[in-house]
Amino acid sequence: MITKRIIPCLDVKDGRVVKGVNFKSLGDVASPVDLARRYSESGADELVFYDITASAEGRALFTDILCETAKSVFIPLTVGGGINSVGDFDRVLKCGADKVSVNSGAVRDPSLITEAAKLYGSQCVVLSCDIKRKDGEFRVFSKGGREDTGLEAISWIKRCVVLGAGEVVVNSIDTDGVKHGFDTELLDAVCRAVNVPVIASGGAGSIKDFIDLFNNVPEIDAGLAASVFHFGEIKISDLKKAMYDNGIPVRL
Repeated sequence: MITKRIIPCLDVKDGRVVKGVNFKSLGDVASPVDLARRYSESGADELVFYDITASAEGRALFTDILCETAKSVFIPLTVGGGINSVGDFDRVLKCGADKVSVNSGAVRDPSLITEAAKLYGSQCVVLSCDIKRKDGEFRVFSKGGREDTGLEAISWIKRCVVLGAGEVVVNSIDTDGVKHGFDTELLDAVCRAVNVPVIASGGAGSIKDFIDLFNNVPEIDAGLAASVFHFGEIKISDLKKAMYDNGIPVRL
C-alpha cells in the first residue's frame, strides 16, 4: 500500500520563510536553510520551497538561497515561484530541486506544462493551484493568490493533467492559515477529477486535521502544512505515530 506523505512548506520572501493567513499579513519565521535541515532530519517525506513573490514581482526565483537549501536536505524537494519557461525549470533543477511547481506561468502559457513534461518527464512537473470560492464555483487565482484568473478550478486541473502535469498541489485560499481543517470538499472534487497524486494544502491546525483529511478523502496522497510545523505546534514524529495508530499507511 502506498504511504501517505507529510510535506512541510517553506514560503520564502526576500530569502526568509514567512507565513500569513489567507495569503495575507506575512510575518517572518526563520531561515529556509535552517528549517529545511530540521525537517530533513525529523522525518518529513518531502519538502516544498515556494518563492511566493517572484511571480507578482515579475522576477526569477532566487537561486542562491535555493542552492543552500537544497544542500541541506536529503528528501525530495519541490520548488516553485516565478517559473515561466523551460529555462526556469532547468535552472532550479540544476540548483538541486527534484520537482518543479508551476502556477501563474501555466496560466499564462499552458503549453509550458507539455514542453517541460517532454524534457524532464511528467513526474517532474507539479501543478500548483491557489483556489478560492467565488460566484458559486472554485476559481483559480494566480500571482500568490492576488489575481483572479477567471478559470474554473476543476476543469483547469483536468486540462493541465492531460497536458502533462504529474502531480497537483491544491492550495485552498479559503482555509489557508486558519487552522480549522483542510478543505475536504474541494480536495474530494479534485481527486475525483484526476488520476495523478494530489497534495492537500491549507488549513491544518492539529494532528486530528490530518487524520480527518486522510480518512475523509482517502484518495489524497499527501498533506502539506507550514506554520503548525514551523512553530512546533505539530511534531512530524507525533503526527506520523497518530497516523499509524489510526491505520493510515505512513513511513515511520
